[in-house]
Amino acid sequence: MGSDQPAEQKPPDFSEVDNILAIESNEFQSAFGESVDNTLDINTWQAGEDLANMYQKLEEEVASAVEQGGRIRERVRAELFPFVFKRAGAPESAGCYKVDVATIERIHRGLLFNGGVEACDGTSLSHDTLPITIAQIGVSLVSYQGDQGTWVHRLFRRDLRVGGFDPIDEAMALLERRSKRDSTDARSTRDKLSDFTQRGIMEYAERAILLYKSQAPWRMGHGNPVPYELLTGGGLVIDGDMPLLHQSMKMWRELLVEHRRWVFVTSAPADRVLLTLGDALYPLEFALVTTPLQVMRDIAGGHLPVQSGLKAKTQAFVEEVGPQIVTGLYRASAQAPVRLFYAHRDYACLAALIAMADSVLQEHRGFPMLIDLADIVCRTTFGSNTFNAMIQQAYAETGTPFRYLGERETRR
Repeated sequence: MGSDQPAEQKPPDFSEVDNILAIESNEFQSAFGESVDNTLDINTWQAGEDLANMYQKLEEEVASAVEQGGRIRERVRAELFPFVFKRAGAPESAGCYKVDVATIERIHRGLLFNGGVEACDGTSLSHDTLPITIAQIGVSLVSYQGDQGTWVHRLFRRDLRVGGFDPIDEAMALLERRSKRDSTDARSTRDKLSDFTQRGIMEYAERAILLYKSQAPWRMGHGNPVPYELLTGGGLVIDGDMPLLHQSMKMWRELLVEHRRWVFVTSAPADRVLLTLGDALYPLEFALVTTPLQVMRDIAGGHLPVQSGLKAKTQAFVEEVGPQIVTGLYRASAQAPVRLFYAHRDYACLAALIAMADSVLQEHRGFPMLIDLADIVCRTTFGSNTFNAMIQQAYAETGTPFRYLGERETRR
């Protein structure tokens, strides 16, 4: 494994890159090759049964886009790579690295296949009806030595909880609350906040299980190690405090800073600049590019309340942990897309090798098979079929098997 960085370091010419990324601007015409008026004119739309023309147009657009991207790949390597890797704030190990097959084999034999890496993934489901809302969060932990465990937690929300209060007053309060909810089909702002909190709890559980339940030297996670849902406390405020944020900072310090031997791989990165850099990588190459420090600063600075010193405490945490996280990219095969990963700065190269070695097992996806395995175990154990069957059985036991089911649930 060696560095593959061009020596020349001159300011890059972004003009051609801007043409590729024109979708980021407000110029609809530049991005889509047609005017908004043309798009909104229904007479220009093709008949749905005209499949031949549709396939031809699709092939032409894809071929043109791929050819256009290929034209600037070498320029990205020659002009953008040295600029990005040497700019202020880049990690010390920033650069592009080539990996040989022998190294991949050593990672397979020495870490992956002997259980030295464990991966975690979660799933979150909800059931919302008039009498009750049920939220289920399930998490699985796996290695190539087998299933290391599954965990589940269910939350039950009932709008009408008399609990010693006057039932008439409680009913009036219930009507007031429900008047702020659109319907069981269309989620209101309150329900979206609940969904956000539920996702935050799932993100926390995945990382906490990697920390407290895994016994492997290396831990592999899915997504961003410090996701937005957790850094904003999941929208969960209790008596002016944010317990999910407090617990997350404690967990992050132990996992990300003290343990350090971890790697997180994302499914769909949105940063088009990073994707442009990654698209220039050859198979079995990885690049260490930046840190998430500024993104974490923006979240902590703009989305947290000031009270109780929580914002200042979180900002101090960001300044401590952010620089220790490295953001990188890798390509496992010629057919696979680039993948974005995060690792601790002290183990970033080894983390990249582990993620890449696991990803080459799926040549078409180029994504870690361990994460996919954890996802399969989680969905099989806690998936919608099992969840819905359990709920329907509970309703049937009360003599109301269909009364509270949604239209879609009874369509088949």
